[in-house]
Amino acid sequence: MTEKPNAFPSREAVLDFIRESPVPVGKREIARAFRLSGAHRLALKQLLKDLEQDGSVERGRRHRLAPPSALPDVTIVVIGPVDADGDVTAQPAHWHNETPPPPIIMAPERRGRPALATGDRVLARLERQTDGSYRGRTIRRLDRGEHRFLATWREGPGGHRLVPVDRRARTDYALTPTGEPPPPPGTLVLAEMVATRSAGPRQAKILEVLGNTGEPQTASLIAIHNHGLPTAFPAEALDEANRGHPITTEDREDLRSLPLVTIDGADARDFDDAVWATPDTAADNKGGWHLVVAIADVAHYVRPGSALDRAALARGNSAYFPDRVVPMLPEALSDGLCSLRPHEDRACLAVHLWIDASGILRRHRFCRAIMRSAARLTYEAVQQAHDGHSPPDLDPAFQDTVIAPLYGAYRPLAAARRRRGTLDLDMPEREIKLDANGRVASIAARSRYDSHRLIEEFMIAANVAAAEALEARSVPFLYRVHDQPSPDKLESLRDFLTSLDLRLVKSQAMRPIHFTQVLKKAEDHPHRPLITEMVLRSQAQAVYAPDNIGHFGLALRRYTHFTSPIRRYADLVVHRALIRAFDLGAGGLDNVSATRLDEIGEHLSMTERRAAAAERSALDRYTAAFLAGQSDRILSGRISGVNRSGVFVRLESTGSDGFIPASTLSDDRYQHHETHQALVGQRWGKVLQAGMPVSIRVVEADPVSGSTILALVDMPDQDLATSRSRSATTAGRGGVGTRRSKTKAPRSRHRG
Repeated sequence: MTEKPNAFPSREAVLDFIRESPVPVGKREIARAFRLSGAHRLALKQLLKDLEQDGSVERGRRHRLAPPSALPDVTIVVIGPVDADGDVTAQPAHWHNETPPPPIIMAPERRGRPALATGDRVLARLERQTDGSYRGRTIRRLDRGEHRFLATWREGPGGHRLVPVDRRARTDYALTPTGEPPPPPGTLVLAEMVATRSAGPRQAKILEVLGNTGEPQTASLIAIHNHGLPTAFPAEALDEANRGHPITTEDREDLRSLPLVTIDGADARDFDDAVWATPDTAADNKGGWHLVVAIADVAHYVRPGSALDRAALARGNSAYFPDRVVPMLPEALSDGLCSLRPHEDRACLAVHLWIDASGILRRHRFCRAIMRSAARLTYEAVQQAHDGHSPPDLDPAFQDTVIAPLYGAYRPLAAARRRRGTLDLDMPEREIKLDANGRVASIAARSRYDSHRLIEEFMIAANVAAAEALEARSVPFLYRVHDQPSPDKLESLRDFLTSLDLRLVKSQAMRPIHFTQVLKKAEDHPHRPLITEMVLRSQAQAVYAPDNIGHFGLALRRYTHFTSPIRRYADLVVHRALIRAFDLGAGGLDNVSATRLDEIGEHLSMTERRAAAAERSALDRYTAAFLAGQSDRILSGRISGVNRSGVFVRLESTGSDGFIPASTLSDDRYQHHETHQALVGQRWGKVLQAGMPVSIRVVEADPVSGSTILALVDMPDQDLATSRSRSATTAGRGGVGTRRSKTKAPRSRHRG
């Protein structure tokens, strides 16, 4: 039986349908929606024509209709900053109306794809929302936009130019005439590209003057702006933070009698965890320990959906620079009410942990509590006290009553870690110390003590307990997950290790201990630093997700982040989940957030990468400023990487990388051996291989771009690293890699 067609719809009904559709619609969709017959379709065609002529709708691609000023369902957008709700914003690349374009919120990128960054241009599919905004999903990434960029106003051979600080940019810009006097040379500015049809150089206008490139704080400013880190809190969020007040003992377990202590670096700026340990007196746990890990109760002050919460989510985490911090929370909380300062009452979410003599977690209990830190200790002081040297600022009684029990509990946890076979990559971190004027005084590897590892093991135990507790209560939360290395990365690593006579086992179920065994064998290898770095590069990146796949690097079946809610929003989410799971009062995980955990996890993984990239780029710029005054010195380094373009060298004095362009190696024609991570001279057989020690000098160190160009001064006289595959490699390339031992190579000549 044929369905009877509907009566012809009113003008308002058709107009409402077009307005409410998330994407532009055509005549066929409208006819189908209202079940119109062939005769009615002629009337529909005329009605749509009338709506278009009187401006009620606009016709776009493929004759599809949408409300006036609506965006097409597929268009190019330019990615903007993350808003206060933690969402990535965008705007249409082409907008010619006088009114502002409608807001666009981009959906998170699929797992495994890099996050969208400010300035990226993407082809996006848009869906209009009921409030007139749009939801965008990436179809394809296009070239990175250059609409806004950081630049320095410099004088060059052709006159003054705006020179982008991004080392990848290859275009300078002329300043668009505005009638205003230009800034002094060396000024750091935020600029915007200006479209022009006139011949000549590309033009840009200055939006904001940020300072002088010679000032020490420029390094951090550039990193913060380049990576789009939010720096200003909304006024409403600041008001909420300033209205906070200290807590009372009501409905809280009182832990103030325990000598909990914070242990951090000397330059720490917030204190969000405190620890205490004592031998367990239970008869069934001989040799076991009772630990308490107390964490700042940020959830008490930052409630779901508040202005503070939206601002914290947008930042995702704090970012740390040598001269400043970009905090996740306003200073009134991060350095005030939430920070576990000594001898001050503080709100905390604490976990009691009971471990046995072998370091196995037997049970745990979470509580909301009040605590008072007995002391603010540093890693150095704790280690000195443990080694029998009493630091001048440390109460001698602490050595036996506080520090000795902490190390006692640490030893079985460390033993359990070794048995699990975790992946231990103790990569040295650069520590930049500034003088009173903010300039770099020294750069050195940050010291590592057992006191660092002690705190790490206590935090890992607390994180495992949180994951176990939430799983048992079936409360949704964010895991910290770390996948196995991909097959492609494993194969590349095996090829590299084989070239150095090392072997990585082939197994269907790779385990961290397999990599640890390689590192153990390489302890006395001349290329050990490079081997460690190549193993690190082969690993997957840890992320936040509501679905558990375990933590490969730590060899744990379940893991989360619970111990740093002042600086990580992911930890705050876990705190809220625990409050909800154990009915610990106000501030628990709300239903809206619980349904958005997948999206929140992807956003927080992005903000973590963003902050890390900003911190690295600032370190590179500070290091370049430090090296700029050392061009007359011969420095020692080790080749850290090789590609067709040249050689990367890690300097022993700073731990930073510089680059030797292949074009400056004028003594020979070098061929790239990817498997051996080497450049091999075709005429004289000289070898530049990853891991080799070299002597270099600094040719150019640019504090603005953070790039350091080096020149080779001297290197050892050696062959390509021998391996079982060497004969096949050299035979397949006409003997490349063999030396002409009877021919003396000429002295290297380098262009500056």
